[in-house]
Formats: sequence, C-alpha cells, structure tokens
Amino acid sequence: MTAMRRDEFTLLARLDQKVFDAIYGRSLVYNTCWEDPAVDRQALAIAPDDVMVVITSAGCNVLDYALCGPARIHAVDANPRQTALLELKLAGIRHLAHRDFFAIFGDGRHPRFEEIYHDTLRADLSPFAQHWWDRRTHWFMHSGDGSFYFHGLSGLVARGFRAYLAMRPDARRAVERMLAAPDLQTQRHVYESELRPRLQGPAMRWVLSRQLTMSLLGVPHPQRREVQAQHADGVAGYVIGAIDYVAREFPLATNHFWRLYLTGSYTRDCCPEYLKRDAFYRLQGGLADRVVPHTCTVTEFLRTAPERLSKYVLLDHMDWMAGYHPEALAEEWSLLLDRARPGARAIFRSAHAWPRYLDGIPVQHGRERKPLRDWLRFHHETARALTRQDRVHTYAGFHIADLPA
Repeated sequence: MTAMRRDEFTLLARLDQKVFDAIYGRSLVYNTCWEDPAVDRQALAIAPDDVMVVITSAGCNVLDYALCGPARIHAVDANPRQTALLELKLAGIRHLAHRDFFAIFGDGRHPRFEEIYHDTLRADLSPFAQHWWDRRTHWFMHSGDGSFYFHGLSGLVARGFRAYLAMRPDARRAVERMLAAPDLQTQRHVYESELRPRLQGPAMRWVLSRQLTMSLLGVPHPQRREVQAQHADGVAGYVIGAIDYVAREFPLATNHFWRLYLTGSYTRDCCPEYLKRDAFYRLQGGLADRVVPHTCTVTEFLRTAPERLSKYVLLDHMDWMAGYHPEALAEEWSLLLDRARPGARAIFRSAHAWPRYLDGIPVQHGRERKPLRDWLRFHHETARALTRQDRVHTYAGFHIADLPA
C-alpha cells in the first residue's frame, strides 16, 4: 500500500493537521524525552568511534547517549525551541554545580533561576534560544504552575491530568499508593481495582480520543490514523493498553518517565541518567562537548554533513512524513544511505508495528531504486525483546536496522 496522498485527506484531517502545524510552529512540544534510552543503548551498541545523528526532542536522550562516549553526536531538530532546550541543558552542564542543575531539570524549579539564567547561562545560548528563554524564566520559578514539566505542549496534558486528580481525590490517592507500592504485585492490585476503571470511563476515553490531545502530545493526524488502523478499540484503547502494560510490568517507583508526568518532578533515585550526580560530572568533564546542536531537518543536515555517520536515532518522525511528504521521506533515506559508514545502524519507532512506508516508499541509492524495506537488514527478534523492556511502551513498532555495508 502506498503512502496516503494529500488529495486523499478528508477535510477534517486537513483541519487537524493545520491545528497541529499551528501548535508545533509556535511551541516547545516536548519538555522531556518519551523514548527509553536504556533500550536504545542495547539496540545501538554505541562505540567510541561512532558519529551519531539523533533527533533532539528534549535533549535528555542525546545526553544519555553522550555518556556512552561516542566521538560526536549531531543533535538535529527542525523545531528551534527543542534546540533551545538542549542548549539550556548544555549551558547548565558547563557552568553549574549538580545541586543547581538538578533543581532546574530534576525538581523542575529553582527559586533563583532568573538570576542564574541571566548571570550564568544566557551568554552560552544562541540568539534564538536567548530570545525564547528570556520570556520564559518563570517556567522554572516557584509559581502556581509548580514545575517546568507542566509547561510546553506535553506539559499542558500533564497539568490537565493533575487537575483531574485534584477533582477526584480517590484517583489521586490511588496514584499515590501506586507510586509508593512496595512491590509490583501491590501496584498491580491498586491499578486494577482503583485506577483502571476510571480510565475506562466515557469522559476519559473521549479526552484520549481527541486529536487536540494527540497534537499536544506531539502526535499528528497520520500517526493517529496508524493507531486506528491496527487497534479495534481506537486511540483511547491503544493508550489505555499502553498504560495497562506499564502499570502491570514496571514498578512506578523506579519508572521516571511516567513518574514525572504524575508528579511534575524527578527524584534523585528516579530520574534520567544525565541528572545523576556521577553522570552529570562525566558530562561536565568533556562528554557534553561532543554534542553539536543543529536546528534544521534531517535532510538539510545530511546535505552538508561534515563526516560519515554510523548511528541514526530517528524517533517516529517518519510516520507523519510518510503521510504528508512521502517524496521528502524518500529523499531523506537516500541521503541517510549515502552518508552512512559501512555497518551503520538506525533505530526508529512507529505508531504501527510495521509502518506502511517501509513497503510503500521507493528509495534511490546509487543506481538502484527499491522499497525502503529492501535496503535494510532488520533485527526483528532483538527489537521485540527490547520492546518488552521499554518502560514507556507507547509505540507499537520499534525497529533496529543495519544499512548496506
């Protein structure tokens, strides 16, 4: 099946995309990464001579990969606000003590952030990042909003869930008991008996099914279509299924991805690697200097890439490219193949277990032109095993693929 053409979209789908584009074009979408880098590390086997291309997102995983000591990481994102967040983190790593850095990005708040920003961090930022953060220092200050992680588009969804819990004390107490559960069996019991029935209610299912909710989480209409195509219970059923797996299989006490959006902060024992004291000082000791931010598309970066590349972390951006810009996706992959070192590896995620673009988009490499699937050697069993370990568990498809030698 070929990718959907523009003229096949319904009027509602086009409207949904216009809303998504308008929101995305003005906002910080991701205030934290929503992919598990522990899974990625196993899939990538990052080596000291690796030169990586990583879609930046919130920068958390870029810094996680840097802890593996590759030669260089090119962090690429078309949204300059995501680059601005990574720049702020890099400036903090260069100039702050761990206690201040953790308060800002672990607690999500620092009472002296405005002073620290203007005196210490701002000079290290690009002009766009300076302009962006000059107007948003309050995001990190003590205020009624409580935490940086309740800002940005994904933060609005977290704030909305917090408001839901505030209006339903029984649900709030159930979440608190799950976070404090001494073992997984206790957590499962609380979830099954107290929280899951509320998620199944018509009001919650309606909210989860709205494209606006998906747009705030950075999910455009083509990804929503992929979810609907494979899940009989629609988007709400898909989301609830992901929550079911996480609540039943992973202790929330140590699952920093979900804990963050339930509480608005990390703890010293439950946080991304880059926020831990020893890791922070390793980054400050030189590893963070190997990260090079770029504000551009992957294709724009590849056209002028200064060196051959060995590891690609492509997240899920191909889902929406295949829906709206299949020719651009074909060009991107042609460049990914052309710029790759022998033995290069890519990982990517999708809302569909086997996304249609793998079969439907022909890619030119050298003199040959064939479906993308035929250029790649997939590690299906490894990907399936790692998917079961994924503490986020919101993607139906996780793919590990070697590029031609």
